[in-house]
Amino acid sequence: MRFTRRLMLLASPALAQQARFTASRPVRIIVPYTPGGVSDITARLIAEPLAASWGQPVAVENRAGADGIIGTEVLARAAPDGHALGLVSVAHPINAAFYRLPFDTMADFTFLTLATRTPLVLCAARGFAANTPAELVALARARGPGQISFAGSGGVVRLAPVLFASLTGIELSYIPYRGSTQAHPDLISGRVDIMFDTVPAALPHIQSGSLKALATTGPTRSPQLPEVPTMAEALLPGFEASTWGMVIGPAGMADELAATMTRDIHAALRNPVVLDRHRVLGAEVVSSSPAETRDFVRAEMAKWGETARRAGIEPQAVR
Repeated sequence: MRFTRRLMLLASPALAQQARFTASRPVRIIVPYTPGGVSDITARLIAEPLAASWGQPVAVENRAGADGIIGTEVLARAAPDGHALGLVSVAHPINAAFYRLPFDTMADFTFLTLATRTPLVLCAARGFAANTPAELVALARARGPGQISFAGSGGVVRLAPVLFASLTGIELSYIPYRGSTQAHPDLISGRVDIMFDTVPAALPHIQSGSLKALATTGPTRSPQLPEVPTMAEALLPGFEASTWGMVIGPAGMADELAATMTRDIHAALRNPVVLDRHRVLGAEVVSSSPAETRDFVRAEMAKWGETARRAGIEPQAVR
């Protein structure tokens, strides 16, 4: 499913005449991750304009742990009155493939809007033998099954290479890392061959020449890497693997409340400060209706769930 920026539509007078949400107490935006990531930054950037719109402070509450599960469970148990929202990432649908969750990914939440999209970039050391996705596939076939390794740290960074391998008929070896910071030295040195990393994380090494980019994974080329083709252009039409930010609430929010809050969030996302900051981060500000958002999550669950099954991943207990 494609989602797009719809700034002119969202600014229309007809929408402005709809009912307003007025908070009766401070509103929480629960971010189920540590401070400093794109989801956290997005939440903090939109908090101020939302507070002005809703008439109460909007506080960002970081409830990190268990790949976002702890904070997401807190949101699932909150009252559906608009005073508790969450800003989650692609980990929300992917976690269902990795863990036995204490909540239902779809049924226990009200989906409001997508907020950001950040593509991945397929990258390798400067001296790696392949320069394009097609050359990578040819190299993997020449070397034999499992002879090309990829770095991963869970979630979409782990699953994107699995999807790529399944669509091209090759077999890659997974080398786990705790995160990009730990993986990059081995990637640069050639100890591990490739990585599908987020553009913001890999960009400094690409710009310095330590890494090279073979393709990006968004629906369009990355503004940060405009000369690098998308995977869809280079080899696999329709291929997309992005991380993203999304605003959700607890299940049971009234349709009118969800629509009103979504409209206000869209207005906050249009704020020039919000747009400029995300541009620097390498994240595209996007929007969607509640129905589109729900359909998108369902599609992401299906895609990444099937990809995880291909990799032999079975849901484990949350630790």
